[in-house]
Amino acid sequence: MPRPPGGPPRLGWLDALRGIAALVVVFDHSSYSFMAEFRRELMPEFNTSRYGILVFFLVSGYIIPASLERRGCVRTFWISRVFRIYPLWAAVVTGALAAGALGVAEIRDFGGQSVASVAAAHLTLLQELLGTPNLLLVLWTLSYEMAFYLLVVALFTVRLHRRSVTVAVTLAALAALTVAAGFALPAPALSDALGTGPLITLASAVMVMAIGCASTASPALRLFGGVLGGALALLLVAFNGTVPVWEGLVILAVMFLGTAVYRADTGQTSWSYVACAAVVVMACAVGSAYGDGGEVGGEGGANFTPRGWILAFTLAAFTFAVGLALRRRQFPRLLTGLGTISYSLYLVHPLLLAVSDATIGRRPHDDLVLEVAFYIALLPLCVLTHRYIEAPAQRWGRRLTRPPLPPLTPHRRPATSRCTSPSGRARGTIVHSPASCLVLMIGWGVRYGVRRAVVDRHRGYNSDFSRCDGGPWGHPRVCDRRSCPCGGLGTAEARTLVRRHEVSSVKGPCWPARYRN
Repeated sequence: MPRPPGGPPRLGWLDALRGIAALVVVFDHSSYSFMAEFRRELMPEFNTSRYGILVFFLVSGYIIPASLERRGCVRTFWISRVFRIYPLWAAVVTGALAAGALGVAEIRDFGGQSVASVAAAHLTLLQELLGTPNLLLVLWTLSYEMAFYLLVVALFTVRLHRRSVTVAVTLAALAALTVAAGFALPAPALSDALGTGPLITLASAVMVMAIGCASTASPALRLFGGVLGGALALLLVAFNGTVPVWEGLVILAVMFLGTAVYRADTGQTSWSYVACAAVVVMACAVGSAYGDGGEVGGEGGANFTPRGWILAFTLAAFTFAVGLALRRRQFPRLLTGLGTISYSLYLVHPLLLAVSDATIGRRPHDDLVLEVAFYIALLPLCVLTHRYIEAPAQRWGRRLTRPPLPPLTPHRRPATSRCTSPSGRARGTIVHSPASCLVLMIGWGVRYGVRRAVVDRHRGYNSDFSRCDGGPWGHPRVCDRRSCPCGGLGTAEARTLVRRHEVSSVKGPCWPARYRN
């Protein structure tokens, strides 16, 4: 499997968890088409979809705040997120629309909403929280990812980003309280009260304003934008999600629990503190699912039961804990490779399934051969989308967020005259006067001629080479003592060539004749 070029080394255990989660989610959705009987028996006992998604959320909680805090810049964070999420998202959405136009895939009904409203809701990635049906079923999780991004930026701007444990416990406790108090809202409540179109317009404008203000250089605007975005995220998750209120809050609590684990792993908080928080979050989540007693998630009817959700949640937490315990081990390249292309797996497989359902149809009985064939067709396609869409887009994002290079010559020196030796040989250094030249020569002699010559002889370097100022200001190069200006290589490179006896391939006027071509 390919790995993204450049950048810092990836965390193998997180990639392995992503790979496992992606495979489980793909199986959950493909079982509708190829393993219908097995799915009907499995889903009431174990919700495979929630298992994979919760593992994804734990991994995101671990990585996303670290990405923001490592850069320390909200603008850079949003640019990196845009280039990470939107290019492949745009390609898949375009492919789905094209397949629907060609009649090889079925487009979901948007309930009479205007094209502009549907497009705006999907562009914000908040369509699940704005009362708009998802063009592809898996896009609903991106809405909670975006809400999490807004909350993370909000906490960062108000300097409370290190309170991850407190935030996770608070959200989980609120989820349990909503169930205990019998608090329930029709889905989606805000869209029913304000209208879907006006809500989409208002939320889109607020989100753009929040991100724009939080990305500015003004501290007051950054604070305003961060708080505005966080308030929007909490409001939509609590009052306009299609999942129950408690489950939306638990999803956010799970993400911040992943952030708390990152804090403990980097020494910012104690492991015992995070372990206590994990127990509280799990107890509140399990108690909320059990106390609600109804269908969880609202996607699959009676197949989605509280016991299936509880088992999925427990196993997701256990899987993350095992990966965390083995984080210093070497993971199989297959798993880490699957984790590298996990975003492609997650977004591309619904499109391939839609084409399959429209062409060969769903199988009423289990067909393991077609299930395996689907994976065989999906994996190479995802490798290609990662290589030619994801990876280039991430490189572009890194180029945009790369800090500017320092000036090459911090001190401008006007060209006046060349410093020459008593014999008339040019030293290659531009100076203002012979006195300045003399001072520089003494400095170079003390610093480079004495100290570096002694060190070089002690280490056994070739004595034919010494330091001079043949390069740019502040960047001396290696040259032969008998000639100047120098046209040779840098010091480290020249020493390497001398030690390896490869200097015969070097060309330069200052090298001894026996070392030239």
